[in-house]
Amino acid sequence: MKHSKRYLVGISALLVLVVGGGVALGRALNKDDDLMEDTTPKTMDVILTEIRSLMQDYSIEAYIIPSVDAHNSEYISLHDRRYQYVTNFTGSAGTAIIMLGKAAFWTDSRYHLQAENEIDPSYWTLMKEGLTGVPTRDEWLLSNLSPGAQVGTDPFLIASTEYERLGSVLAQHGYRLITLERNLVDIVWNNRPPQTAEDLRPLALTYTGQRASEKVQALRVILQENSANAIVVSALDEIAWLLNLRGSDIRYNPVFFAYLIVSHGNVHLFTNPDRINDTIRAHFSAEGIVVDVRDYRDILAGVEEYVRGGNRMIVSTACSQALYAAIPTEQRIQLYSVVAKMKAVKNAVEAAGMRRAHIRDGAAVVRYLHWLEQTVDGGNVTELSGAAKLHQFRSEQDMFVDLSFTAISAFGPNGAIVHYSPTEETDLPITRDGIYLIDSGGQYLDGTTDVTRSVHLGEPTDFQRECFTRVLKGFLSLGSAVFPVRASGTVFDVLARKALWDVGLDYGHGTGHGIGSFLGVHEYPPSFVSNSASPSNQGVVENMFSSNEPGYYQAGQFGVRIEDIVQVVKASVPYDFNGRGALTFYTNTLVPIQQKLIDLKLLSATEIAQLNAYHRRVLDEVGPLLLQQDDPDAFQWLTDATKEIVVVS
Repeated sequence: MKHSKRYLVGISALLVLVVGGGVALGRALNKDDDLMEDTTPKTMDVILTEIRSLMQDYSIEAYIIPSVDAHNSEYISLHDRRYQYVTNFTGSAGTAIIMLGKAAFWTDSRYHLQAENEIDPSYWTLMKEGLTGVPTRDEWLLSNLSPGAQVGTDPFLIASTEYERLGSVLAQHGYRLITLERNLVDIVWNNRPPQTAEDLRPLALTYTGQRASEKVQALRVILQENSANAIVVSALDEIAWLLNLRGSDIRYNPVFFAYLIVSHGNVHLFTNPDRINDTIRAHFSAEGIVVDVRDYRDILAGVEEYVRGGNRMIVSTACSQALYAAIPTEQRIQLYSVVAKMKAVKNAVEAAGMRRAHIRDGAAVVRYLHWLEQTVDGGNVTELSGAAKLHQFRSEQDMFVDLSFTAISAFGPNGAIVHYSPTEETDLPITRDGIYLIDSGGQYLDGTTDVTRSVHLGEPTDFQRECFTRVLKGFLSLGSAVFPVRASGTVFDVLARKALWDVGLDYGHGTGHGIGSFLGVHEYPPSFVSNSASPSNQGVVENMFSSNEPGYYQAGQFGVRIEDIVQVVKASVPYDFNGRGALTFYTNTLVPIQQKLIDLKLLSATEIAQLNAYHRRVLDEVGPLLLQQDDPDAFQWLTDATKEIVVVS
């Protein structure tokens, strides 16, 4: 039985906290009950007017609304999309700041074009992060605040590290960052979607390869090494991984709302107690752990109990300011998430499952690309209907549970919007007159997939071929790299960009992100980005999995991206980096790369040989499954798509 109820409401709306070591709280408000009675949708003018009235009650000049939930999740539930409610922006990353007389919204280059289409300039100034002349959030605040002003935020929605950084910047200029006991958006959001608490899914040892008791024991070793008594785990994917449980509280993410405190003698799970039924209790028993289940809203009380006992507690650098401030400085140990680093290295069972899942997923994508080629001339295929058809092909595969994210099904100019998602209003027909970019993935019991292919069903231009081929060159360079153990992710980012940089082209997103095993499609570490100081750039080790996804985007015309999931494996080289150890990548994704879009003059003989070898693997591993699934036409299409490239000199 599913529990779709208003149960897991935001903690910050229920508890009065003192956070931030002496930072003031705004006074309690009692007038919000009346606001909740009328569920008629409000205009943006009304929303901003009401928030500004509350800001004056709290004596703040600016209010920060980030795009995360209390667990610092990238993908969040509808219940937590506060920034979307106030801005209408539907992307997954951004920060809104409301002042009494103006408001601004910052988002990165993946979403610049999307934000232009969704943000109303009469209410919001769009700040395109990374562009010359665009002020940072810090700069904008410092140039607009009046002397001695206060800036407010929700302590559950700001990471402790960001709270400390921003608070320090503001304090240097005479301003004050404070946390409020009520989230102002929650007060005015009168038709807010309810938070869900769906049934949990135990994941068998067949898929996890390691019992929860073994993971907890490994965590306790880390506690001992750090002279700590307990650890607070707040990231949802980390909790799901530790307990070998999966949920569905956030769309496409098999996680559930919870906190976890693990000590040397106890495991405390803070979630909705209603869903800990006999099946879940039997799962805990089979996993060899005893779990004390407590109410989700009791997490701060649970931390306080350990604090009163004088215990030293580990929290992650990504934890909320609310959790961080609940632990006195002398009892607090803050580290980059130890659970994230454990989870990032897949065990043999997880790694084998990822490979199997990608074979089945490859069959689904091949069937879709074949279907698209056969159907496109009918004029009835659109971005939305195409994505739905691909979903159907995936759903027919063994062990399929759900998609891993909303498909980026983007034709022509929409392909230039990096994280575009088609809607009824933007849904373009797919034709032979442009490049079609399809970025999609699936959640399977034995693995998570994420694959992007760019195809032209007609005749590409010379410029489109050049862009595609330069992206391909970077993709092949990264995929074939040999490197030492713990190499920085920045190395791979440069490899992927070089062929584009050679002619003055580039792309505005990272080159690679980690991926879970029936968990998050984006997980960190590893991280292949230009910024060497990125916290998730922890160095690459064997059995980490990452995407390899360079691209190029011509605004208003087309987008090109090629993405595979690669596994870090041992390499054999003569000198082995003086005993440090050599690694390389094994490509898990098995979908052909369209040869029509390749300018062979730009490829070396080595690159052509690499592509031919990959295509032989695709045919050998996916082909038999297509025949088994009684789709000889798709098999023939795959045979043609993977034919050997022969260059006649």
